[in-house]
Amino acid sequence: MSDLPRHRDATLRRRAATAFALAAALLCALAPADLAAAPRPAIAAHGEPALPPGFDHFPWADPSAPKGGRITLGVVGSFDSLNPFVFKGNAASGLRFGAEGSANVFESLMERSLDEPFTLYGLLAETIDVADDYSTVDFRLRPEARFSDRTPVTPDDVVFSFETLREKGLPYMRANYRDVVGVEKLDARTVRFRLKSAENRELPLILGLMPILPAHDWADREFEATRIDPPIGSGPYRVEAVEPGARLALKRDPDYWGRDLPARRGLYNADELRWEYFRDLNALLEAFKKGIVDILPESDPSRWSTAYDFPSVEEGRVVKETIALDVPRGMTGFALNTRRPLFSDVRVREAVMRLFDFEWANRNLYWGLYQRQVGYFDGSELSAYGRPADARETAILAPFPNALPPAFLDGSWRMPATDGSGRDRRALKAALDLLEAAGWRFEGGRLVSKAGHPFSFEILTQTREQERLAMGWQRTLAALGMEARIRTVDSAQYELRRKTFDFDATMWVWSASASPGNEQIHRWSSAAADEEGSFNLPGVKSPVVDAAIAALLAARDRPSLVAAARLLDRALSAGFWVVPLFHPPGQWLAHWTRIEHPRNTPGSGWTLPAWWVRPDTKDEGGKS
Repeated sequence: MSDLPRHRDATLRRRAATAFALAAALLCALAPADLAAAPRPAIAAHGEPALPPGFDHFPWADPSAPKGGRITLGVVGSFDSLNPFVFKGNAASGLRFGAEGSANVFESLMERSLDEPFTLYGLLAETIDVADDYSTVDFRLRPEARFSDRTPVTPDDVVFSFETLREKGLPYMRANYRDVVGVEKLDARTVRFRLKSAENRELPLILGLMPILPAHDWADREFEATRIDPPIGSGPYRVEAVEPGARLALKRDPDYWGRDLPARRGLYNADELRWEYFRDLNALLEAFKKGIVDILPESDPSRWSTAYDFPSVEEGRVVKETIALDVPRGMTGFALNTRRPLFSDVRVREAVMRLFDFEWANRNLYWGLYQRQVGYFDGSELSAYGRPADARETAILAPFPNALPPAFLDGSWRMPATDGSGRDRRALKAALDLLEAAGWRFEGGRLVSKAGHPFSFEILTQTREQERLAMGWQRTLAALGMEARIRTVDSAQYELRRKTFDFDATMWVWSASASPGNEQIHRWSSAAADEEGSFNLPGVKSPVVDAAIAALLAARDRPSLVAAARLLDRALSAGFWVVPLFHPPGQWLAHWTRIEHPRNTPGSGWTLPAWWVRPDTKDEGGKS
């Protein structure tokens, strides 16, 4: 629901197409000419790949890493499906495509380099060929590429995968492939995608990351249904054992076709990967202490400060690491569902944002270890925080005069801070002024509307930690007479309610990369607001946001992409659709020393495929 008067909102929406055209024209005029089209083993969204043709291995992989042993991870929740590509069901973590930087079972045409903004290197496909006018993109498959049942990967499988995922896949997949006109087999090893226009410069790379499924494995199945039998993929692992809701075990394929490729050398080292499921984080932590789980990422400062003092840490058999990151921190916050009338007014959303007392929560709940979230690309050049809009941004904004408050355009807006008391009178007064301007009044200890209805909403949580955080927010909201009820549900119910937008406010994490693009459609576009399963949890519908996303997709060089990302950051921040929370200074990770990793870690964080089991401890796998 728009925050603008209806006639003005409609006018802005009609101008969205004009904004896209102007943005695309500006970006094209300022961008360098594209390189001549030719089959290439790698492609970068902007600029050139960092690694030369014929490179030996990724910088964050160790080609001398030993093979063997077992690595076990823990998951809170449950699963009931081995089909990670559809809306229905809750897919097992080890099969979620791209999760933890891996493609354990299912692979794509190309592989992303984790220490470059957006660069792909050949995997199933040995080359990519993008036409000069971006009308087509061709992928030539490697003749040795095989699925785990030893059948060759063919153009027919690529065609099947695209057509099936575009029609029946997850919502973000359907959105990603919307600008593809068609796909065809050119010969026994080559497939061609025909593209709608040259405006979506990222689309060839998005197609390069599309998971390739064996058509014969899905021939007699309903693709949109859940499945629990082991699927066939082309990746380094096969499904070995499944206990729905409890355990998933993957076994390394000794005859994996791609083990000697540069994009695989030094990776996928463990003979077995196992995911154990637990009812809550406390049970998971106890399992880690006993050695049942080998690696445990930590997100709670309280646990990080106090819970890792057991004997194995003191003996040096378990280590704690803080891994530095050089990528945007994304957004962690409470999504305010604007599909609910209560949150349709931007002044109300800003008020409840001001009533989250970060300083109090950080000091009393999190040992002062967190940093305040100030935008959607914190810690990177993509952040607009404290930076004035440049000429590229204002050109995209030209069709929308006065659409953003001046403070967000000139970079002077600052995230409000409190005295940390939990009852900062200045913060309460600022919030109350906004609420009164929106038609609410404080009466008899309650905040009520003009019609006398109380200000009441539910905060949906799925863990005790989220519940504890929500209680701190609840207390400050109550100081202005707001009733915030907290409802904690299990993971299955939470996923259903999230996917169907059945909540008033809920906590979510939107990760970010150094090269944002098509995924922003699924997160923040007007089209995604009404599409169940999308990550547009607040229901953002903004022509400025849509124009910024369009400019992201049209960007032909790094400065153009940075400008579009900063405008997106400004527009989302000014809409107050999310109550920003916080992020840690890096990635917190504890692991048993029998599990090791390379000296170099990607700037995006730790990645499971690069880790291995120490050869002298492989017989200790009984615990893990």
